[in-house]
Amino acid sequence: MSKLTNSQVVLGAVIIGFFIASAIYTASVDTDDVDPTPNEPVHVDTATLVHATEAQMSQSDQPSVSAQKPVVKSQAIEGDPMEELNSLIGLEDVKAEVRSLANMVKIQKEREAKGLKNTPITYHCVFSGSPGTGKTTVARILARIYKDLGVLKSGHLVETDRSGLIGEYVGQTAPKTNAIIDSALGGVLFIDEAYALTERRGQDYGGEAIATLLKRMEDDRDNLVVIVAGYKDEMRRFVDSNPGLRSRFTRFIDFPDYTGEELYKIYLMRANKYGYKLDADADALLQEQLNQAVEHKNRYFGNGRYVRNLFESCVTFQATRLSKVRNPSVEQLQQLTIEDVQKAYNSVIQ
Repeated sequence: MSKLTNSQVVLGAVIIGFFIASAIYTASVDTDDVDPTPNEPVHVDTATLVHATEAQMSQSDQPSVSAQKPVVKSQAIEGDPMEELNSLIGLEDVKAEVRSLANMVKIQKEREAKGLKNTPITYHCVFSGSPGTGKTTVARILARIYKDLGVLKSGHLVETDRSGLIGEYVGQTAPKTNAIIDSALGGVLFIDEAYALTERRGQDYGGEAIATLLKRMEDDRDNLVVIVAGYKDEMRRFVDSNPGLRSRFTRFIDFPDYTGEELYKIYLMRANKYGYKLDADADALLQEQLNQAVEHKNRYFGNGRYVRNLFESCVTFQATRLSKVRNPSVEQLQQLTIEDVQKAYNSVIQ
């Protein structure tokens, strides 16, 4: 037999390697096709509510696991949640509702301790209102109140929405929904824009997610509280769309839009936090602009989020202006002028 040349040996090795790689690739594809169940979502732990009024402006700032599967897990923090609730700007009716609920739970616990019968209490809630009105903030506070009253063990909050509960293919939705519910046990599951679960979108699995949620609310009724949130009319239709939802969600708390004065106070609170001051002209213009923004708002108006964006835009324009000043003074670095406020107002979409 003639000897193989070096080029023949190399060519043979390349061919053998190609077939081995093809076999490995084929095996991996077959394995994926056999089990379509997605991996359990990763949860992002975040510190919450450094200050109550700050939280009113920074809802939904936490990072998501991915664009398709947003899940945020916020651990309960130390401090008096009732004090934090009371420190929120505006939301007087919301505060009264939460205090009333807390008092009800407290007295029922007292009755139980003395051997008396309890009236059934619905801990699950519907938070209805426009974006940026404090729904997520109050949900975090309520979770901690439930913990302090012995309703929940940990008092953490898990935030998600339709995309965090519904899978893309048959067989994915129930495991995905169950995984998120598992992460919320001992705390509150907060589902934002929950009405989207009943919207038909092609091959839709929203009904499966709702059925899974209702079953777990019954099975884990002593270890799970669910808060669903969204626009008022849409949330009413959502609850009325299913007898199971209607029987479990009987407590509605409406979050009103902020007034111009309340938005002004929220703005000042943020400015003071970061060491900024408005001169007299800028202050007057800001109040006028916020009142106009409220007067001409649409249903998508951002409320507290709008103020946050407006403040950040002011700071950006101040920085641009001061970049042309050599060695600016401390006062200049703190001052927001009428020019900064006007440019920020023009740049922020209402």
